[in-house]
Amino acid sequence: MSAMRAGSASAGVSAQALTAAADALRSAIEAGGDQLPQVGRERAENVLAKTSERIGIAGDHTVAALAGATGSGKSSIFNALVGETVATVGARRPTTARPTAAVWGTQSATELLSWLDVPQRHQVEGRGPGEFHGALDGLVLLDLPDFDSRESAHRAEAERVLERVDLFVWVTDPQKYADARLHDDYVAAMATHESVTIAVLNQVDRLTPEQAAACVADLKRLLLRDGVPNAQVIATSTRTGAGLDELRQRLANAVAGRNAARARLAADVSSAAGALESSVGAAEPDLRLASQGELIDALARSAGVPHVVDAVARDYRVSAAEVTGWPFTRWVHSLRPKPLRRLRLDGDEVSVTQADMRSVLGRSSLPPPTPAARAAVTLATRRLADRTAEGLPTAWADAIEDAATPEAADLADALDRAVVATPLRGRTPAWWKLASWLQLLMAACAAVGLLWYLAIALLGWLQFDPLPLPKVGPVPAPFILLVGGLALGLLLALLSRALAQVGSRRRARHVDEDLRAAIGVVARDRILSPVGVVLDRHSRTRQSLAAAQSL
Repeated sequence: MSAMRAGSASAGVSAQALTAAADALRSAIEAGGDQLPQVGRERAENVLAKTSERIGIAGDHTVAALAGATGSGKSSIFNALVGETVATVGARRPTTARPTAAVWGTQSATELLSWLDVPQRHQVEGRGPGEFHGALDGLVLLDLPDFDSRESAHRAEAERVLERVDLFVWVTDPQKYADARLHDDYVAAMATHESVTIAVLNQVDRLTPEQAAACVADLKRLLLRDGVPNAQVIATSTRTGAGLDELRQRLANAVAGRNAARARLAADVSSAAGALESSVGAAEPDLRLASQGELIDALARSAGVPHVVDAVARDYRVSAAEVTGWPFTRWVHSLRPKPLRRLRLDGDEVSVTQADMRSVLGRSSLPPPTPAARAAVTLATRRLADRTAEGLPTAWADAIEDAATPEAADLADALDRAVVATPLRGRTPAWWKLASWLQLLMAACAAVGLLWYLAIALLGWLQFDPLPLPKVGPVPAPFILLVGGLALGLLLALLSRALAQVGSRRRARHVDEDLRAAIGVVARDRILSPVGVVLDRHSRTRQSLAAAQSL
């Protein structure tokens, strides 16, 4: 709090600026939600409600309140400013139980005083004392109950009205100007309302000029300690009239500026936003997928990706052996169960795509994650939350941790659906078809050679003329067909097996990349996006609080 400088009610707060600040505070409350402390949030909501109500009241009045301790002379100053005895004066005991209002000018203040709940009202007529009556048109001056009254109802009434007035006039006297209640409960608490505050040291007629100057200087020092660096103090005396003209001039300046109400409300909005500022961090951490390798690894392990990749590699080799293996033994491979079929990840039996088929089937037959795999996911999400929440207040850190820890069953289902929806088979390699045709050709040659020999033996047993037996050099042609077909078929099978090893590793690598990409989508949807939502709320809260304090 500081005294109000002559000639200004504040630096000037426009209605648009006040509305923008109130909207920013409202946005901060909505975005911050439960991450903002309840007390600060309720205070901000009350400020917004008061701002809306005050702006909506018709008229262009400035409400100034005389507030002070018992015996400080508030009522005497009130009567002196009004020009007649309206408030009851009591030197020792509190005599003001309800506020008394004096209204200057012809404009009706009924709606405003009803909102303030001030039943005792006095209309100032005529010029009044001094030359300031016309300049005070639009002023509503309140004489409040003592804020140190022994009656708790008096204190509560003073504090209630102080929450709603536009301009504070703190009245003290040489005996109580250092009172701790004045400074701790009011001055320091309202330090952000410098532009709408006037400090008055009353009853200076009891002091010598030197003593009065010393008290004023000491009061300024105390105000500076309270956080009011530009405090100015008006020394007054209702007995001699000292300082009253200066006080009237300050009030006239406030009325002429017609900005005290907006300045008070702007200070309230800024103060409420400032009280919440410690509930947000200075900035938001950068949440990038590139830094989530540990999380993807843990989720892939939990989803059984290593099992699937191994099954893909083995399935590739088995399928290659069925197509490119030695025709006389390849049927054995067809009797073995396919690795992917065991895991319910094989979609060859249906005509729809693998992704469609797996969506119908639902869960796979992958083994459940081991305790170590589940622990790895927990550790990865915790580390992600810790890195993301670094530098943020505890409430936001807890919200990030909750967002980064989805329900275990839901996460497991999402990971399983990601696995079963990922195509695990590629197009049949072209060399499989070539090797298969060559194997059939070699088998046909061996069969022809064998049948040739059987025909020769049968004709010899039946004592028919033998079949012609062409030779290639010294080697009979049937022998070449039989032995060559068998030998080349076996060699081709061995070569195909070696190529299948290389191809299975390549296929497994591609499938591993596809599965990890699918796992990454789950991580983004179930973990990173919820965390991003919390960070976005924090950003909007932080920026809105800053905007609410920018007046």
